[in-house]
Amino acid sequence: MTMADTIRTKLEAAFAPERLDVIDESHQHHGHSGWREGGETHFRVVIRAAAFNGLGRVARQRAVNSALREELAGSVHALALDVDGTAAA
Repeated sequence: MTMADTIRTKLEAAFAPERLDVIDESHQHHGHSGWREGGETHFRVVIRAAAFNGLGRVARQRAVNSALREELAGSVHALALDVDGTAAA
């Protein structure tokens, strides 16, 4: 399983998102801090979930970081987040 798959699986389980994009941007950071041969170090996540409704920006980001705490403490060097709630039905 790739790191992108792991991130996707954990975020789906934690937030049941209506939208979830997990993009490995490691190739854009070649030679930068935290980059390693083979990639899987720098990710961008776009997530929309009702679980974030009513939460402020920092609380939403903290919730995602908490769900991915093991990955962020390990091989993931950078995580760019675009986190929001969903529109009311």
